[in-house]
Amino acid sequence: MHEQHNHHNAHHSDHEHHQEKHHAHSHHDHHEHMIADFKKRFYISLVLALPIILLSDMIQSFFNYSLTFAGDHWVELILASIIFFYGGWPFLTGAVDELKQKSPGMMTLIGFAITVAYVYSAATVLGLEGHDLFWELATLIAIMLLGHWIEMKSVSKASDSMESLVELMPQEATKIDKTGNTEVIPVSELKKGNHVLIKPGEKIPADGIIINGKSSVDESMLTGESVPVEKQVKDEAIGGSINTSGSLTIEVSKTSEEGYLSQVVQLVKEAQESKSKTQKLSDRAAKLLFYVAITAGILTFVIWISLGYGMEEAMTRMVTVLVISCPHALGLAIPLVVARSTYLSAQNGLFIRNRAGFEDARKIDTVVFDKTGTLTKGEFAVTDIISSSNITEKELLQKTASIEAQSEHPIAAGVVASAKKQQINLTTPETFDSITGAGVKAKLEGSWLLAVSPGYMDKNGIPYDKEAFNQLADAGKTVIFVLEEEQFIGMIALADQVKASSKEAVRRLHELGIEAQMLTGDNQTVATGVAKEIGIDHVIAEVLPDQKADQIKQLQANKKRTAMTGDGINDSPALATADLGVAVGAGTDVAMETADVVLVNSDPVDVVSIIELSRSTYRKMIQNLWWAAGYNIIAIPLAAGILAPWGIVLNPAVGAVLMSLSTIMVAFNARLLKNKHA
Repeated sequence: MHEQHNHHNAHHSDHEHHQEKHHAHSHHDHHEHMIADFKKRFYISLVLALPIILLSDMIQSFFNYSLTFAGDHWVELILASIIFFYGGWPFLTGAVDELKQKSPGMMTLIGFAITVAYVYSAATVLGLEGHDLFWELATLIAIMLLGHWIEMKSVSKASDSMESLVELMPQEATKIDKTGNTEVIPVSELKKGNHVLIKPGEKIPADGIIINGKSSVDESMLTGESVPVEKQVKDEAIGGSINTSGSLTIEVSKTSEEGYLSQVVQLVKEAQESKSKTQKLSDRAAKLLFYVAITAGILTFVIWISLGYGMEEAMTRMVTVLVISCPHALGLAIPLVVARSTYLSAQNGLFIRNRAGFEDARKIDTVVFDKTGTLTKGEFAVTDIISSSNITEKELLQKTASIEAQSEHPIAAGVVASAKKQQINLTTPETFDSITGAGVKAKLEGSWLLAVSPGYMDKNGIPYDKEAFNQLADAGKTVIFVLEEEQFIGMIALADQVKASSKEAVRRLHELGIEAQMLTGDNQTVATGVAKEIGIDHVIAEVLPDQKADQIKQLQANKKRTAMTGDGINDSPALATADLGVAVGAGTDVAMETADVVLVNSDPVDVVSIIELSRSTYRKMIQNLWWAAGYNIIAIPLAAGILAPWGIVLNPAVGAVLMSLSTIMVAFNARLLKNKHA
């Protein structure tokens, strides 16, 4: 069953990116191939099982018909042999693997039951006294193949590659030589000390120090800081961040292998590998049943022999116990619930990438949210306008938006969007210039206007209402000062917009008895303001990405079962470390690659839905296991002959009816799974 992949050694480092991609594809293809393989095995086994069922003595006596011909048992043996070796192969190899790991589970239970049934039935054809169990064997293999096929199909084909992280890095860089000539080279050829030109809108190809130019750099994907960072000579530039306005020249300080993004990749890999492999519920049940079956089988044989019955009778009883103890319903109990919950989650915009993580979500007691893009929209909007006595608020917004319309800055976009919302007409300035690190200036209708930062005001000693400013700043808002002919005429405050559903998400988590925390790279004041508005229990701000994962580990060390929700590259190590990683769909591919569940609708309330659906899925699984095992609890003692002294011995045909009933109950019960808030 296990594919043999041939990995060719790449001779050049520039093949590595291609190899990453190839690995992702081969993993995906391997999964697809396995699904197709189980499907094929199921259909072939099903077709071969039908004549076996029709020829079975037991089925004939049960339905009161007769179908016999010379050598009919040999036909059964041949068909059963094909089903056993072809249909049963995945279970036989799986059983060997489980036994090698000294951890018998579902595969061992199935492998053991089908082997006993096959060997015993073949022996009856070859002369041993007794009834063959070929039809049991055939239906057991067909149903178990169906169960595995359903489960594999419904479990998402998660790619475990770091492909999207690798793709975040630009593939080429513009290198400047000593004479000032430029040449475009692959990023993999960059060395420490090289000078690289980064034009506006380009990604920074490697970590470095700025040696020429000024610009604002968008690091939000990497650090979570919502406002672009003003950069000038001697400042550090991070590979993977985006240069938004001016041209920059950097001196490379770390190559792409040693850079910040590579460290994030490494952190993610380590976290994913160390995530505990939770043993699935059905495996635990199967493990228990395996030991019960073996014990019951041996006891049955010993008791029947010691009571003076012949070897043949004792053998028949033992085999019946062993075969009956592998319930068909158990093979479907979990897969049918899995398929149903996957369907429901997809309907609700939850894309489950890791089943084990999702199934454990029911134990979560602490949900940690990233701020920018998760609880907030990551878009700025005007919250306050304070104008001086000789200008109205509307006029102030009109003038500010007219000059900010020329700027690429997210804050500027927020001012313009707010003006448009109020249907204010903008005027095009005669001239426009940006003041690096301080703001913009423009000539509008004959007078000079400036939209500047608090730093500019203080540096130039321009008086303004400090009390009003402090109140806005304490609430975590970004303030723009507007000057006309060097005179202060007002200020405009903006804040990142909180998503409407964030409050409800936190309220519903509290109802479930779950704590809500915020973990953000943004500054403390902004974070505290947002947390207060939403009702978050605890805030940790100004954390670097590698520290985010450490904070999650800290919570886990305090015995907290944590879910982390985020959307950026900076969240991916924490997403991979948390017990449940939840990526917000509007975020980066990287966050999605490392998460257990992706929220397609980017709605924080969906985090609550995951936990609720996980809890109801688990309840259904337990109910189904009881339905499946309940059959065993009744059937095993009867098959062992516990009521034989009173003349009651389980007729295998009655066992078959009980088995079918428990399978139907399990299927029906799985259909009843619903999402509370669907």
